[in-house]
Formats: sequence, structure tokens, C-alpha cells
Amino acid sequence: MSLINTQIKPFKAQAYKNGKFIEVTEQSLKGKWAIFMFYPADFTFVCPTELEDLADHYPAFKDMGVEVYGISTDTHFAHKAWHDTSDAIKKVDYALIGDPTGTLTRNFGVMIEDEGLALRGTFVIDPEGRIKLCEIHDNGIGRDASELMRKVKAAQYVARHPGQVCPAKWHEGAATLTPSLDLVGKI
Repeated sequence: MSLINTQIKPFKAQAYKNGKFIEVTEQSLKGKWAIFMFYPADFTFVCPTELEDLADHYPAFKDMGVEVYGISTDTHFAHKAWHDTSDAIKKVDYALIGDPTGTLTRNFGVMIEDEGLALRGTFVIDPEGRIKLCEIHDNGIGRDASELMRKVKAAQYVARHPGQVCPAKWHEGAATLTPSLDLVGKI
């Protein structure tokens, strides 16, 4: 069953953000766009490259009204230790959520049960708490924050312009489509 357009399930988790431990719940997400970016584990190889790339784009995401959350099955304590020791992770200003029980990881369908780790799952959540984008990668395939940004902009555009859709390779300012009987067979 697809998670698209489903409401996120209630949760409560501890996170590390800007030198502090904070609590994050589904209520923390209400009223703004959010990205949940699941990754396998702290102190690994592809993960810091992805989180650093996302950190480089974080100011632009914030300007778009989007909050970013990195999530792994590590604890929030491990996130702090990683932040304190990795040059790449020191750049991360967004929350790193600890999910040692795997509750969030299972809720989003990205748990590798026999390893206790998450797949690389990316989810965009709208201000009402509905999942609008779901992408799950094999753990050997890293993600690109600029491509994620394009997709978030498309999701935001569609939300603001009911009845319009964004075609392949759409970028902000480009033409969109309005599905109709007259458009059938003309693309």
C-alpha cells in the first residue's frame, strides 16, 4: 500500500539540533512543509555526503518554508557524537532524529528488519501532515538535495494551484499542465 496522501502516524522522538536535544512529534510538523530523510546509520560512508549536501541546501529549504529532519535508528546521543567529530556533519543545522526503537522507520516502511537499519527513504510532508512524496533507494545509492528541492517546489506549486500538474523536468517558472479532455493525445 502506498503512503502517498496518507496522514503521518503519531510519534514522539528525541533529536539533536544546534547543540541541544529536542523532542519532535507529528504536531511539530503541522503548518509547514517537512522533509524526512531516513539514512542507515551514523559514522558510515554515503550518509555524511547526503547529510552535508542537504545541509548546504538547508537555508534555501528554510526560505521555502520547509523544515528538514534526518532520521536513523541511532540515538540522539550518537547524532551528537557524530556531529562533534565529523566535518561534514558539523555543517548540519537541521534536526537529526534518533529512532532506536525503529518506530518511525517502520511507520514509513523503510526498516531493514534483519539489520535494524533504515533504507534511504525520502518523504515530503505537507503542512497538514500528509505524505506527498516518497522515494526509497537501495543503501548504495546516494541522493541529491538539488533534485529533492525541485520536487518540493513542484509539490508546493501543485498545492497552491489545484488542477495543475508539473511535467517531467519542471522547474520553478516553467509551464505547467492543466489536465483536460482537450489535452488528451496532444502531448
